[in-house]
Amino acid sequence: MARVISVEAERFPIAGTFTISRGSKTEAEVITCTITDGVHSGRGECVPYKRYGETMESVHAAIENAKERLSAGMDRQALLKAMPAGAARNAIDCALWDLEAKAGDTSVAERLGIAPVSLETAYTLSLGTPETMAAQARANAERPLLKVKIGGDNDIACIRAVREAAPRARIILDANEGWNDDNIAENLAAAAGLGVALVEQPLPAGRDGILQKIAHPIPICADESVHEARDLEALVDLYDAVNIKLDKAGGLTEALLLRDRAVELGFGIMVGCMVGTSLAMAPAVLLAQGADFVDLDGPLLLARDREPGLTYEGSLVSPPSRALWG
Repeated sequence: MARVISVEAERFPIAGTFTISRGSKTEAEVITCTITDGVHSGRGECVPYKRYGETMESVHAAIENAKERLSAGMDRQALLKAMPAGAARNAIDCALWDLEAKAGDTSVAERLGIAPVSLETAYTLSLGTPETMAAQARANAERPLLKVKIGGDNDIACIRAVREAAPRARIILDANEGWNDDNIAENLAAAAGLGVALVEQPLPAGRDGILQKIAHPIPICADESVHEARDLEALVDLYDAVNIKLDKAGGLTEALLLRDRAVELGFGIMVGCMVGTSLAMAPAVLLAQGADFVDLDGPLLLARDREPGLTYEGSLVSPPSRALWG
């Protein structure tokens, strides 16, 4: 029987407002792909990202355009060649993983040969004034790992305010390409002095050559600069770690290749996410087993999640149930 593919656009309200250097949002806009073989169904969720030229409409159309090939039996390896990396391929790839597991009466974890455990995830603080960021940090000071959005005009003051409000937490800074050649050395030195553990993508992708010439007092992690495994060679002398996201890599299949190649090249591994539901995080929890840093807090930022969703206990996220995914 030919597969049946359906695509749905969904919106989930964010608890408050989520702000980064590029703007603010009050809801998570996601697209869900479901692939049915007549008996079993697999699902995958993606988050279109404007930074990469994606819209809800363009991603929806890309999945629709792949329906005929998917119905005829296109597998994950053929998908890697048929579609570019990005959100649309991610939704399809994760739906195929889910479908394969359910049709084979197994789990994705078993197919990967792993016994997944709960992971400590970062919790993200939105960009704001030092006072508002301190308030966010104070409210989450008992969390062991905080990810702090920066990239504004007063970053050092914001970092200091967060550190004072959450003195025991490890801190990741995410500048979202918001720094420049003139302030990066000063900002890195200040962050190191305040005990920051990692800084993500301080400079715009493609304009980060200075990273080869300046000191790295703390590890610097590529985010917007890395999508697929083929991007890694050019980053060897620039970055110390890479942030792998399923929506950038275009699915779990490519993300696994990216992770393994990054380890071979000596990069630290971070597994991150866009702001999505537990369905988007579920495959990333399996990808993140053994990672140096985990940032899979998307559902914690939402006013409501899917049911069933992932189980979060404080900052610990458990592997997905088969009722959710995989």
